[in-house]
Amino acid sequence: MGKKNCWEFKKCGREPGGKNTAELGICPAAIDERFKTLNGGKNAGRCCWMVVGTFCRGKVQGTYACKIATCLDCDFYILVCSEEKDDLASLGLIIETYNNRSLPRPDDSK
Repeated sequence: MGKKNCWEFKKCGREPGGKNTAELGICPAAIDERFKTLNGGKNAGRCCWMVVGTFCRGKVQGTYACKIATCLDCDFYILVCSEEKDDLASLGLIIETYNNRSLPRPDDSK
């Protein structure tokens, strides 16, 4: 069994094609390609704590500053830290990745 992404671990059903997408929408962590492969996940599936708009503990999580305290206490975050140990993508790497892998904007095709 491979490493799980957050939506697989939490069974939230908010991944593309998931059972709850009609009601709650697709989770930004499931489609945010800026973080793909970090910590061995699909898109931001193994660094969801860096993505705003995730739906955790029954409500949409806002800014990073507002959500990180909840994330640090999350069973999935703790699992990823234990699985990755010394290979856990550092906050600095995640921020660098975010800045360098920004999603294309409509005007970037010019």
